Amino acid sequence: MASGNKIFLSSPHMSDEGYEMEYIKEAFDTNWVAPLGANVNEFENELTAKVGSMAAAALTTGTAAIHLALKAVGVGSGDVVFCQSLTFSATANPIIYQNAVPVFIDSNLETWNMDPLALEEAFIKYPDVKAVIVVHLYGLSADMDAIMEICNRYNVPLIEDAAESLGTYYKGQHTGTIGEYGIFSFNGNKIITTSGGGMLVSNHERQISKVRFWATQSREQARHYQHSELGFNYRMSNIVAGIGRGQLKVLEQRVAKKKYIFNYYQKELSHLEGVSFMPINDWNDPNCWLSCLTLTGAVRPLDVMLALEQENIESRPVWKPMHIQPFFSKYDYIGGKVSEQLFENGICIPSDTKMTDIDLERVCTVIKGLWKWND
Repeated sequence: MASGNKIFLSSPHMSDEGYEMEYIKEAFDTNWVAPLGANVNEFENELTAKVGSMAAAALTTGTAAIHLALKAVGVGSGDVVFCQSLTFSATANPIIYQNAVPVFIDSNLETWNMDPLALEEAFIKYPDVKAVIVVHLYGLSADMDAIMEICNRYNVPLIEDAAESLGTYYKGQHTGTIGEYGIFSFNGNKIITTSGGGMLVSNHERQISKVRFWATQSREQARHYQHSELGFNYRMSNIVAGIGRGQLKVLEQRVAKKKYIFNYYQKELSHLEGVSFMPINDWNDPNCWLSCLTLTGAVRPLDVMLALEQENIESRPVWKPMHIQPFFSKYDYIGGKVSEQLFENGICIPSDTKMTDIDLERVCTVIKGLWKWND
């Protein structure tokens, strides 16, 4: 029988100060609730100021941002796109939207992200690749110097899927601002949320302007409805953007709490046999969006998930790699077995920023109990 209140993996956390409601009320008071408006414009401006990019387009989802990033770099039918395999399907799906061909790349244990050696191998096999999508998984930065060096050498644009890494730094620079384009997600489980939404950032201001045009049904400036290009209904609403503006004010607080949670777990659980935590490199200042660990002993991830579930505590496996997903299994894969090993051995444990020390202790007690049972 489950005991205690439900502990979530990562749930929405509105600001205690009520920043979000101020912007939402302003939108209601001015009757500007439909798409576009002051909140959308200012959310774009405030996000670019925060991360240090020159331009941004506020969109309905992070998936939409990846889609339009691919379109912006010219990916079309039959083009090859290299994509990190260890990720959520939202990273790879837009490649199919553009009728392009994904080739999946393995990760390495040092970062849990795209392996530069496998990427180099992929370029040798597919020299005409059109774009590369790297992911900063769970807020951990990829090895961007090595990956950028390869992409620059082959003159191929890099798109950063930073959906999980807003607030993460690579050598002092925000993830999402190192490649040609970066995307952020504001889904309900992300480090800050707009309930749903995404942002595409870049220093290519003209292309971001074009992305806004595509995202608004490619409607041209004319008295009548004029469309010379395929358009999409991808623009963020003024209400949603208002939530985002309020959430952006507490980003640093959320990152600090995520790090606190990760450090708490490390202190309490790292001594357990077979337990290893996700890697933190010297050059990586992660937001610790989710606290993830691998289990290589007698206690398996499913054992932990079931034990936590019985106590009304949410957890998840590490992402199942794209190259072993039924839909994507027909596409090529470059690398070894690292991403599969991380999936088989990995688990994401509760990282909700509303958790108290009592909640954290409750999680750790359940997990530790499995080791006592197996002693």
